[in-house]
Amino acid sequence: MKISGFTIIKNAVINDYPIVEAITSILPVVDEMIVLVGDCDDGTLELVESIGDAKIKIHRSVWDKTLQSGGVVLADETNKAFQLIDPESTWAFYIQADECVHEKYHAAILAACKEHQYNIKVEGLLFQYLHFYATYDYVGDSRTWYDHEVRIIRNDKKIAAYKDAQGFRVGNRKLWVKPANAFIYHYGWVKSPEQMMRKNKNMAAYWNHASIQAIANSPEQVYNFDEYDSVQKFTGTHPAVMQQRIAAKNWQIELDVHKKRFSFKDRLLYYFEKLTSIRPFDFRNYKLLR
Repeated sequence: MKISGFTIIKNAVINDYPIVEAITSILPVVDEMIVLVGDCDDGTLELVESIGDAKIKIHRSVWDKTLQSGGVVLADETNKAFQLIDPESTWAFYIQADECVHEKYHAAILAACKEHQYNIKVEGLLFQYLHFYATYDYVGDSRTWYDHEVRIIRNDKKIAAYKDAQGFRVGNRKLWVKPANAFIYHYGWVKSPEQMMRKNKNMAAYWNHASIQAIANSPEQVYNFDEYDSVQKFTGTHPAVMQQRIAAKNWQIELDVHKKRFSFKDRLLYYFEKLTSIRPFDFRNYKLLR
């Protein structure tokens, strides 16, 4: 069994993406790591090269400026990276530039890959998610945040990234998946208020959406992290690869975990999920094999 990792990245330095941490967090479970670096001149290429691991295979790409609706350029680049994977690999492990895997899940991930390697009905492996918000001390715990997503797919080129590359499809069909028994730690919303606003303005070019364009056109220079519906304190540990970045954090934000900003319907659904661990009426970007 062989596992390939793959990711895409552009402007990691300008937008302060933890791309080094993302890549190194899955290196122990992959046999090769495809990194597709977009057209940028902020030192992203040199940053990736500085990892210095023989598993890493760097390729260059130019992002299509015509693909600005709904972030589909991300799917386009992800599909390019997927095509570069070794044909002999059984699985392809996709990690986004703001995601990490805790080392405590490496064994479980390898076990799931091995368990399902010969069952071609299993087209992907499903991960649970922790979405950190504002600082490394809080996670979003409402239905605003997706709680599962596919991050390992079978090396079948009929599979392609879907929409903004959050998930995958075969044509328009969702993938049949099994649990990976592991979490993805998502750090995309952990930045200083100034850096968060800069990143959102920079990324607005790839999302032709009213709310994103409103941020891009806003005169504000800092992001307001107070606009959340619900968060809770994180009581676990972060991946070892994140420790240096966490120690270097130079901003302080305190959030009120008791504040809940919901409609009546969402409030009912929120507390129902807390009591039962069931999330009814939720969109699923996959089909779970029983």
